[in-house]
Amino acid sequence: MQKLAVLLLVTFFAGCSFPGVYKINVQQGNILSEEELTQLEEGMTRSQVRSVLGSPIMLNPADTSREYYIYTFQESGGEILEQRVVVYYDADQYSHYEAQLLEETPAY
Repeated sequence: MQKLAVLLLVTFFAGCSFPGVYKINVQQGNILSEEELTQLEEGMTRSQVRSVLGSPIMLNPADTSREYYIYTFQESGGEILEQRVVVYYDADQYSHYEAQLLEETPAY
């Protein structure tokens, strides 16, 4: 009986520490490039901006003067890389944007 308990315990702990666990790459959000952002012109409507950049990932119903385009990438459970673009509107017309782009888009 004791040998069976020891065998089950060893099997359990061996399964918990198995080094070959596969972790997938995770990417979420809008991948935007400098080329797409240069297509934006002051005075464009929201629908025109969305036709260039796609749908924003985040909207704030309390403050409709900005839209958020965020992209994150995590390779095999490692560091999370983030790209962030905030598009600003003045009276529902494109005004300007602020961007923190990744130097290199890691998407596969």
